[in-house]
Amino acid sequence: MRTKTDKILGEKRGHIGIVTFNNPERHNAVSLEMWEAVSGLLADFVADDQVRVVVLTGAGGKAFVSGADISKFEDERSTAAAVERYNASVERINASIYDCPKPTIAMIRGFCMGGGLGLAMCCDIRICSDQSRFALPAAKLGLGYGYPGIKRFVDVAGPAVAKEVFLTAKQYAAAEALRMGMVNYALPDAEVEGFALGMAETIAGNAPLTVRAIKGIAQETVKDSTKRDLAKCEELVRACFASEDYVEGRRAFMEKRKPQFKGR
Repeated sequence: MRTKTDKILGEKRGHIGIVTFNNPERHNAVSLEMWEAVSGLLADFVADDQVRVVVLTGAGGKAFVSGADISKFEDERSTAAAVERYNASVERINASIYDCPKPTIAMIRGFCMGGGLGLAMCCDIRICSDQSRFALPAAKLGLGYGYPGIKRFVDVAGPAVAKEVFLTAKQYAAAEALRMGMVNYALPDAEVEGFALGMAETIAGNAPLTVRAIKGIAQETVKDSTKRDLAKCEELVRACFASEDYVEGRRAFMEKRKPQFKGR
């Protein structure tokens, strides 16, 4: 799939949409142009009923995303107004990944730093290589890090881990990231792609409305209790029971065959 920059690649592989950060010479550091291209790809995947799972990864095998492209700071973040515009754009894109109605998987090989780790925390599942390394170096660069990004980190790994990672700005090995709850799996490098895409296929084979409901309700659980949309949760569940897929699931179970879900 074409984007406005060759540094972001899109591919549809069956029911899986794949976003690849393609800037390996800079360890897949991301410019604002690249973030905007990701936004466009994600919108396309969300609109396509054939795409049921989105996988995000980095090209070259040495990095998932190493954060913002510092070489672009003079152009994109040199003034207070420019910083505000940049941060607003990146947060909008991160929020769109976090709020994506379809499951998202971060397939991580190599470095996962700064904005890359923030991006990974927006995904539902994180699968990394045992050679991956993780860090949020904002405190070493004098950068401000806003509430939404810290909140998402806390929701995934808990406040104690979040505070350690942000306050120390140190690098963590894959085994440490796994122990601390930053990733779901840490695997030998050669196994990461097959495992991640296999999990994506497994999810894509399940009933899309049920998957959507589970993700949507899980998102509500981490909101402040006064902001949870319980009516939305109930509607998501009702849509499952009213669907053709619910009928198909029952019939397939009784007939001892694999169900063929259509997402309706």
